[in-house]
Amino acid sequence: MSEQTQISQIGVVCRDLDKTMKAYTDLLGWGPWNVYDHVEPSLHHTHLHGEESKFSMRCAETMVGDMCFELIQPLEGDNIYSEWLEEHGEGFHHMAVMKHTPEESDAFKKRMQDEGAKIMMGGRIGETIEFYYLDTQPMLKIIVESGTGHAIDLKPVRTYP
Repeated sequence: MSEQTQISQIGVVCRDLDKTMKAYTDLLGWGPWNVYDHVEPSLHHTHLHGEESKFSMRCAETMVGDMCFELIQPLEGDNIYSEWLEEHGEGFHHMAVMKHTPEESDAFKKRMQDEGAKIMMGGRIGETIEFYYLDTQPMLKIIVESGTGHAIDLKPVRTYP
């Protein structure tokens, strides 16, 4: 049995970030939210299904207890968020298990790939964040995100409310 992997974030995709943020705030009392626009040049080295791909997204994050909850609205380009919206609609998209160091991230990526999980999409944000999404649906019935760094290291474009 391998070492227990901790959940660091739950991710939900949506078409209208502001409307969705308001619903979570009104219904569950979650917030405040930090909103980030992940666009070039801070978003770089992006890839989709093994090919270079330019895309962008707007994200909002809030802490719910010890866990980060993220909303993602795709903005431009081909990406797995838009694919998910097209196929499944809005809602739960992924569970993140972010790692503390590049070495831990690389080891996790290799182990998951050795188990048959293909990298669906990934990229870098700023100097410290690498992210990648693994197709673990055949084994776990979900998408798993991993990488290093956290958006908490970035300056939000705004907060809500």
